[in-house]
Amino acid sequence: MEQYIKVKVHAGEKHNKLVEKSADTFEIWVKAPAEQGRANEAVRMVLAEYMGVAENKLSLIKGATSPAKIFLKRD
Repeated sequence: MEQYIKVKVHAGEKHNKLVEKSADTFEIWVKAPAEQGRANEAVRMVLAEYMGVAENKLSLIKGATSPAKIFLKRD
């Protein structure tokens, strides 16, 4: 089953933090800077750990250069 996940990202923060706004909407703060895809990878790692899935089950499908992102979760 596929699931679309909406994420608002705050890059370059002091701590990694995740807040679940609803079942498919999250706000995530990551230490990684928003350059060369580092924040995107950090967000994917934090989200995968929270959801209990492997990182390769989450794909960034929209918002690579934006704070508003959409990930696709595959089972």
